[in-house]
Amino acid sequence: MEQRDVLVVLFDGVQALDVTGPVEVFHGAALGVPGAYRIRTASLDGAPVRTTSGLTLVPDLTLAAAEAPDTLLVPGGEGTRAPDPRLVEWLRDHAHRARRKVSVCSGALLLAEAGLLDGRRATTHWMLCETLAERFPAVRVEPEPIYVRDGDLATSAGVTAGIDLALALVEEDHGRDLALTVARHLVVFLRRPGNQNQFSAQLAAQTAQRRPLRDVQQWITENPAADLSVDALADRAGLSPRHFARAFRHEVGMTPGRYVDRVRLEAARRCLEDTVDGIQQVSRRCGYGTPEAMRRAFLKVLGASPAEYRRRFRPAGAAPQPA
Repeated sequence: MEQRDVLVVLFDGVQALDVTGPVEVFHGAALGVPGAYRIRTASLDGAPVRTTSGLTLVPDLTLAAAEAPDTLLVPGGEGTRAPDPRLVEWLRDHAHRARRKVSVCSGALLLAEAGLLDGRRATTHWMLCETLAERFPAVRVEPEPIYVRDGDLATSAGVTAGIDLALALVEEDHGRDLALTVARHLVVFLRRPGNQNQFSAQLAAQTAQRRPLRDVQQWITENPAADLSVDALADRAGLSPRHFARAFRHEVGMTPGRYVDRVRLEAARRCLEDTVDGIQQVSRRCGYGTPEAMRRAFLKVLGASPAEYRRRFRPAGAAPQPA
């Protein structure tokens, strides 16, 4: 079996978890399949670097001494805001030698600064997607997914999304069983698909200012199978349907229907991840009514049917049930 070298770029102001999260995934895979990965860290001068949280990381070597890796991993952190020009130059001159270029969080800004994301699809932490798009208009920024694959480039959203991306790379290299073994070891019960939204429905939306609308938001979350039509929700809020729809959109940032769709999809995902209930039971419990309605919603947003979603992302030990 060919050993795959993983080179992690270090710099002052790096986010510690952007480094250690993926490193633990690759290390766990190497324990499961001895020799699967060799992990090295490198900084410009080979000197220790200080992370944003104050930890000190000691690199294995200088970037100049690093051989061409299979996977080049560029983490994020405050140090990407005003990066050392020498680091950007090194990436511009040497990153192409790696079979895969991977970034975590704001590491995408470093790749973009080096011109490596021009004309490519990419993502980053949700707080930085607008910055990435404005500073680098040649980059096709996708703000919602937790990670994006585009050929030999892979970029992920903030912090813990780097673990999801690393698990996906392990699965690509050595199969699903090893990736799930590593996930269990790290107590990561679900390997999230890349096209999963960076936010839960509640985080993606704003919290309404007025108490009646906030109560309606809570009611939707707790009762996804209830009648969640605009008329029913307006009646619960004590408003006319027209006034309710207008006020909800203004204060929450999306229409009631879209909010309900997101809550129901999230509830269904949790049921598939955490229970062994059949697809029909889940569809009724989460307000879809029929398995076909839930299947259409899953395919539209996640690109996978509920059955496929459960097969790929259910926690270890949960026995699959018939639809």
